[in-house]
Amino acid sequence: MTESERRLAPEEREALIAALKERFVKHPERHEGIAWEEVAVRLDAADPAKLWSLREMERTGGEPDVVGRDPETGEILFVDCSPESPKGRRSVCYDPEALESRKAHKPADSAVGMAEAMGIELLTEEQYRELQRLGAFDRKTSSWIRTPEKIRRLGGALFCDRRYDTVFVYHNGAESYYASRGFRGMLRI
Repeated sequence: MTESERRLAPEEREALIAALKERFVKHPERHEGIAWEEVAVRLDAADPAKLWSLREMERTGGEPDVVGRDPETGEILFVDCSPESPKGRRSVCYDPEALESRKAHKPADSAVGMAEAMGIELLTEEQYRELQRLGAFDRKTSSWIRTPEKIRRLGGALFCDRRYDTVFVYHNGAESYYASRGFRGMLRI
């Protein structure tokens, strides 16, 4: 996809920012110490492709919201805050290599491939645990997380969920996929 295709029409941009503001106001516990005015300034100055990525997070059911600020860069961090793993990103294996390795019953895509196409990052285990401090997410679903290279080289991949009020990290073959497993992403603006 070209850069010119990663732009929103003015009405799409307006609708996206309105949805983000509404969610921001509804969930102040997710972004203590950050004012909407600061977020709005960042969004106004953002590369159009970043807004397109945010819209993709929204379109696929991620319900992106501000969860903090990068202490080193000052960037505002948007993360998928949907109660369950985003519906439009489920039934995917871990990465393009895993997708390619499947000979039968291939899923439509991979978590890493979709994230790259959307211009977002898969959450790390640490980021996933931080998100879970802001609410109870993935109580019925699970989400792939960024997997350390050593594990991936051996054919595995990691995913997380929340059960019994506890966050669990599991492993599976990277080529596996389930209707209840998707992925959550992060975007820095």
